[in-house]
Amino acid sequence: MKKNLRCLSKAMRITFLIYTIIIAGAGVLIAAPSTGQIFERRLSVSLSNETLLTSIKKIEAAGNIEFAYDPKTIAQANIGVKNQSFYHERLADILKVLLGKSSIGFKEEVTGTVTLFKKDPPKAAPGKVTGKIVDEKGEPLTGATVMLVEASKGVQADLNGNFTIIADEGTYTLMVSFISFESKRIPGIKIKSGEVTTLNPITLVAQSGTLNEVLVVGYGTQKKQNLTGAVDQITSKALENRSLPNLTQGLQGVIPNLNLVPLDGKPIQSPSYNIRGTTSIGQGGNALVLVDGVEGDPSRINPNDVATVSVLKDAASASIYGARGAFGVILITTKNPSKEKTSVTYSFNQSIKSPTAVPKFVTDGYTFAKMFNDAWSAWNDYSQTPQNINKTVKFSPAYLEELRKHSLDPSLPSTIVNSAGEYEYYGNTDYYKLLYKDHNTAREHNISISGNSGKADFLITGRYFAQDGLFRYNSDDYSIYNLRAKGSLQVYPWLSIYNNADYSNMKYHNPLNVGEGGSVWRNIQDEGHTMVPLFNPDGTLTYSAAYSVGDFYYGKNGINFDNRVFRNTTGFVAQFFDNTFRVKGDFTFQNTDNGQNRKRVPIAYSRKPGVIEYIGTAYNDLEVYSQSAQYIATNTYGEFEPKLKGGHYFKALAGFNFEQSTKKTLDVTRNGLIFDDATDINLALGQSISTSGGWDKWDIVGGFYRLNYSFKDRYLVEADGRYDGSSKFPADQRYAFFPSVSAGWKISNEPFWKVSKELITNLKVRASYGSLGNGSIGSYAFQEKFKIDKSTRILNGVLPQKTGQPGVLPDGLTWETSNTQNLGLDLGMLSNRLTISGDAYIRKTTDMFTVGMTLPAVFGTDVPKGNYADLRTKGWEVTVAWRDKFNAGSKPFNYGLRLTLADYTSKITKYNNPDKRLSDYYAGQTVGEIWGFETAGYFTSAQDIANSPKQTLIKASTTGQLLPGDIKFKDLNGDGVIDYGDQTVNKPGDKRIIGNETPRYTYGIGVDADWNNFFFSAFFQGVAKRDWYPGSEASVFWGQYNRPYNKVPQSQLGKIWSEDNPDAYFPRYRGYSAQNGSGELTQAQTKYLQNAAYLRMKNVQVGYNLPLRLIQKIKLNNLRVFVSGENLLTWSPLYKVTEDIDPESINGSDRVVTDGKSGNGNNYPILKSVTLGVTATF
Repeated sequence: MKKNLRCLSKAMRITFLIYTIIIAGAGVLIAAPSTGQIFERRLSVSLSNETLLTSIKKIEAAGNIEFAYDPKTIAQANIGVKNQSFYHERLADILKVLLGKSSIGFKEEVTGTVTLFKKDPPKAAPGKVTGKIVDEKGEPLTGATVMLVEASKGVQADLNGNFTIIADEGTYTLMVSFISFESKRIPGIKIKSGEVTTLNPITLVAQSGTLNEVLVVGYGTQKKQNLTGAVDQITSKALENRSLPNLTQGLQGVIPNLNLVPLDGKPIQSPSYNIRGTTSIGQGGNALVLVDGVEGDPSRINPNDVATVSVLKDAASASIYGARGAFGVILITTKNPSKEKTSVTYSFNQSIKSPTAVPKFVTDGYTFAKMFNDAWSAWNDYSQTPQNINKTVKFSPAYLEELRKHSLDPSLPSTIVNSAGEYEYYGNTDYYKLLYKDHNTAREHNISISGNSGKADFLITGRYFAQDGLFRYNSDDYSIYNLRAKGSLQVYPWLSIYNNADYSNMKYHNPLNVGEGGSVWRNIQDEGHTMVPLFNPDGTLTYSAAYSVGDFYYGKNGINFDNRVFRNTTGFVAQFFDNTFRVKGDFTFQNTDNGQNRKRVPIAYSRKPGVIEYIGTAYNDLEVYSQSAQYIATNTYGEFEPKLKGGHYFKALAGFNFEQSTKKTLDVTRNGLIFDDATDINLALGQSISTSGGWDKWDIVGGFYRLNYSFKDRYLVEADGRYDGSSKFPADQRYAFFPSVSAGWKISNEPFWKVSKELITNLKVRASYGSLGNGSIGSYAFQEKFKIDKSTRILNGVLPQKTGQPGVLPDGLTWETSNTQNLGLDLGMLSNRLTISGDAYIRKTTDMFTVGMTLPAVFGTDVPKGNYADLRTKGWEVTVAWRDKFNAGSKPFNYGLRLTLADYTSKITKYNNPDKRLSDYYAGQTVGEIWGFETAGYFTSAQDIANSPKQTLIKASTTGQLLPGDIKFKDLNGDGVIDYGDQTVNKPGDKRIIGNETPRYTYGIGVDADWNNFFFSAFFQGVAKRDWYPGSEASVFWGQYNRPYNKVPQSQLGKIWSEDNPDAYFPRYRGYSAQNGSGELTQAQTKYLQNAAYLRMKNVQVGYNLPLRLIQKIKLNNLRVFVSGENLLTWSPLYKVTEDIDPESINGSDRVVTDGKSGNGNNYPILKSVTLGVTATF
């Protein structure tokens, strides 16, 4: 109590002090003279011919008034005072008479002092700048934005393209922009006071389909019209207004023959970059991805930072990168600082997402159980009754009857305790509804600050992207931060330096199932039985749920990914001899830290009230994995570009490149966690400890060159090459030279070409040939490596270390070599409103690193690998674009259409398989081919079975029993038996090539339009031909034909053979027939070969740019609002059979759990989304 009184007393004293200060301050304010009081004071004073300073001193004395002034300023005003007297006049009136229209003014301060000051000179009248904005045809561009940068003033062109801006006298930079056109910057615009500056018409050039388009190529840029290689490029426009977890997901389908196939829809999913199809069946080989000229991970880049993405497809374009670019190069260039004054751009978008495909299974417990009983019994020749539904539910005819009763009478309890004291379930559970939320959300913030002071510029960008998990429990949340700081400094007129630093931090939580150890989708199929709910009446997990979604509900098991990348590039550009000779150099350091923490703990469940059991007891462990990688790279090169006469053009580039990568890994796992929420390995006290690690290092060094020559812009020749050295190869095979040459002929520039430019604006043919080496092998593939382990034999009371026999390496291990021939055509018609670009190519990959000939078992080790195989890939690609405009409502309506189409096939021309076994690659094989049987239909009767070829090798049941409704195959070789022959190409039995899983005729369709500040675009992507046979784990497709305890797809209802439905799509209902190795549905066959072609609306967006006259009132230079949709619609012939599988990721699997491509629909779904966003520039 006393303590409270002391506190109250102290508070009152403080309050009293505060009020005293306030009142005292108020008194001071009241006592001070109010504004204007001093000027009302009247006084009498006589003045003679004197200076103003003398008169001011007399006034001070006469009126007891204090003046403040700068004597020098007063003297410079040179104000003379005439002989005059004032009697009882106001001070203000006296000062007005004395100062008159001079440059000296007066004002009263708060203290009562009168200040004399020099007035600002009268403001000059503003001037005007006027002009007209037109397109290449001279047509006005209504609504074009025109900005005077330094004055931050802007207008939009009127209906006739005219504009007028009023501004103070000065020199300005004019910036003109319009949707679908290249912006134009015009410096040195002079405006004079009271005058009108009239500019010549300003012509804007359409953004795409123009010959002046500049493409990024190896170590430089080239105009599209001068290219002789196969290069394609997209700009940041393809990525705008989209909610993208990473850059790669935004590039799919936009460039022909850039093949990006997502295996699932996880936000961390980033497909490998493949250019022009199959590369190598030996070491494999993806495209080299360079970010601002240095190797980088595209999935860690802020998509909003990207300016262009160029794809170097042929050897002539990529050979300057040598062995790293054997199968093409992706050049990602980030945006540069603005050339104007400082500006700030902020954008925000919010997305709602949901799966493109969620399997729709039967959710009635009785229907599921009855069909399970039918499928299980049929596989067992109808001679047995199942005792269990896999592991977690006991089964009997009596239980099935009870399920039927509960189905007819929903008022009956869904869970009971049976006579054995165990829970018994009669529910109707949709496990996918328990697994997924109805939708998840994502949000993205971006900020960009850029400026230029003439000699220095800078760009700072930041991004935060977060996506809530799709899983209802143990949510798979994802987030990534990006930060980039980029700038340059003009040190001397001939030398500039620059720096480019970026950082990213990605975090992702991937929940796990510990019961079966597989993916949650597979476990739902195996144990998520429809009649079993998630919880028992006492709140414990059911046995079935603990194996599947219940594990997620428990929320303890998963992997936390933490990826951090920092990269810094410092470089310089020096130019000499009137910029005819340039030297450039850069040095990059990159550090990547990957961390993964995996926790697996047992899951509690109940089969009996009050009795707790556990699954996953083999685990209870924590794994800590870390990987640290350092990468350095340096490039130094020079360019010589003399100014020649007579129509000659020549440019030479030569340089040096060095790269080094060092990677260290450490992996520690220990069991015995003392409690489930432990996240520190020090809290694992078990005896099972597993440790592993690794160290990897490689160096690459190379000298490169490029020579360009053209004559009168008709004949174009380019030669590229690189001399490469790699530490991955033996000393005597470490270096190789990879040259290429390309040429182009611009027929439309020939004097004999008399075709109207309006009809055919541009016609160019191109050809190239080049050779590249594939350096994508392990860092120590050429070394015989011993494995150190512990022996299982005790010597002298201990387990000693041991080593095993290393694999044998052949002599002369060398580079895989890729030789590419390319023929191209570029055509521009109708003043380039219509452009067509096409390429055809042949790529031969020789000396592929594969297994050698089979050796006898006494050899003692694995068959050594060597350069034993060759491959040939043929393909083509074409891009057709149309861009035009017309007036709608007296305003221009701009629109464009872009179509891309590409195809390739790959054939093995050499392989160590002389018998041509179908279980391996063989010479003459087309990659992706599917061998299978030809389906003749169903058996219709016992007589039909007796009269048909024998099918003893293919089973419809566990004993091979055949009944009407089972599948009948065609006897293609006429021997009366359906068999596999010798499983060779020459003796395949009754099998033949029935299809090919390689995607054929990949295409993209893009449309865009803008009118009166509104804009719209849509992009469709698809595959016109692809075959898919559902494999032995395709439970989403086969349902209980796969395993009888799997889910029942709703799409199968009414499509299953019976005597009343003999023409049904699916055969007699038999479990395991699509899972057993000899099962009738496991055998690839024509009837169930699926057409997995598809067309997907990849993106659609509509938006509005608010008029400049409105947003300038709130100090904005640009304000855009938009709505965007991703993956909203999909069409596929597969949907005639099932809509439960997304055809785009049809071969995907849970890449975190299993690294394979046999998921067959059991994977994280691709997401569709609707996004609302806004972008503002200050």
